[in-house]
Amino acid sequence: MVLAGPRWLARALIPVVLAVGAPACWLMGPTEPTDARPTVGIAEWLADPRRPPHPVLATPAEVAAYFARTPPGDGAALARGYPQIVGNLDGAPVPLRYLANAVQAPQWAGRQVLAFDGRGDGHVAEVLGDLPAAERVVVLVPGVDSSLVNFDTGHGGRQRRALAWQARQLMDQIRGLDAGARVAVVAWLGYDPPEGVRRDALREDRAAAGALALDRLVDGLVLARPRLAVTIVGHSYGSTVAGLAARDLSPQVTDIVSIGSPGMGVPDRSALRTQARVWAGSAPNDWTRRVLGVRVFGVGHGRLPVDRAFGALPLPCEDVDGHDGYFLAGTSALLAMAQIGLGRAAHG
Repeated sequence: MVLAGPRWLARALIPVVLAVGAPACWLMGPTEPTDARPTVGIAEWLADPRRPPHPVLATPAEVAAYFARTPPGDGAALARGYPQIVGNLDGAPVPLRYLANAVQAPQWAGRQVLAFDGRGDGHVAEVLGDLPAAERVVVLVPGVDSSLVNFDTGHGGRQRRALAWQARQLMDQIRGLDAGARVAVVAWLGYDPPEGVRRDALREDRAAAGALALDRLVDGLVLARPRLAVTIVGHSYGSTVAGLAARDLSPQVTDIVSIGSPGMGVPDRSALRTQARVWAGSAPNDWTRRVLGVRVFGVGHGRLPVDRAFGALPLPCEDVDGHDGYFLAGTSALLAMAQIGLGRAAHG
């Protein structure tokens, strides 16, 4: 078939977009700019006599090296004095990030907050389990409509859409399989997902920005921990983020799981350019199954990863109901993701 241009794709996608409630006019035109999120207090931070690293330009390894040679008291003082920087600084010691975020977000007291930014739709990353002692880490990457406001309650007040709840469900399943497993789960809302199934969700601008942030997060997690194994679980548009991040992710990422995916931004598994195992699953009635697996002129996310031609390992989802049912207790999908997180899953 010859594709005449983006209008062909728009016409083809209109029935799908209307089926999920988005006006067809959102298919065309440029996306709205995303929040650049300039670092708060950067001038004061860089002028500090303790000469801390640049929070944007320094790599996680450079950040880690700085804190390794900094007296503990100075590190704690930086966390308390510049909580918005240290609380989001990949490569900084995890306890200092928890401390900084407890200072800047006291309403989250008692929770292990690895990142926090209350501006706009908000960013937050919560850790379940002992991250510094973990041998395996699972990072959950959410999709459209995820925000700080609904992190605990879910979009539209539907709990099973809440990233924090999904992380707890996965951790409970992991502990149910192995109570002593040294596994941590990170509920990572570290990028700005699109709002609804509209133009931004059909393009990859926000996914590309999220991919850079995800790569940096993982780089910080694996620093000086050569035996740490990381699993990435991307739900919906979050799987697009994972797909775009894949080629630059640390080789310590052993598995990438795509659930309810509209596409991972590539035509097939080989194009992800990763040595990690790639898994894909979709509920029989997930609306993403009706998305055309194409990408033309920046619209669409490529072949659906559940398509056999994509080449992903199959994740069982036959008993999952709808686009947001993957983390319900008793489902084969939740069990399979827990086994993958534990490093026990067969190759399919």
